Amino acid sequence: MAAGSVPSVSAIPLPSPCSLCGHADAVRVASALMCAWCGWRYGDSPDPDLPRPVIEVVYYIRYDRRVKIGTSRRPRQRLSSIRHEELLAFEPGGRDVEQARHREFADIREGGEWFTLDAGLATHIAALRAEGEPWQLYARWVSSALQN
Repeated sequence: MAAGSVPSVSAIPLPSPCSLCGHADAVRVASALMCAWCGWRYGDSPDPDLPRPVIEVVYYIRYDRRVKIGTSRRPRQRLSSIRHEELLAFEPGGRDVEQARHREFADIREGGEWFTLDAGLATHIAALRAEGEPWQLYARWVSSALQN
């Protein structure tokens, strides 16, 4: 099993919230309880003296029929500063991935980082969503980075 991945089995309650992400469901992996949300081992605590890992994401947010494709090292902070109706997806990567997506969808660019939500972009977003809910994926990426 890859670091940070959680097997798909029935969740059980954690004795207390996960110290990494705060969620309360667990799965048992061998003799360990693992957070069902982020994959962090229950009972382990992130070292408060170490900086949190930097996880760059390409985000897809929707406002009406437009989608912004941007990147951030701090997605919660970044998304709180942008007017949008819905977070559609995250994918791992920085400026290189963001620029590749801008080129891929250049024919539907409305201006800046905003694109018309057409069938091709919707299909791409659906494929990313098939990997998981954006914030859960982000939590798993952070957990995995801390475990490595």
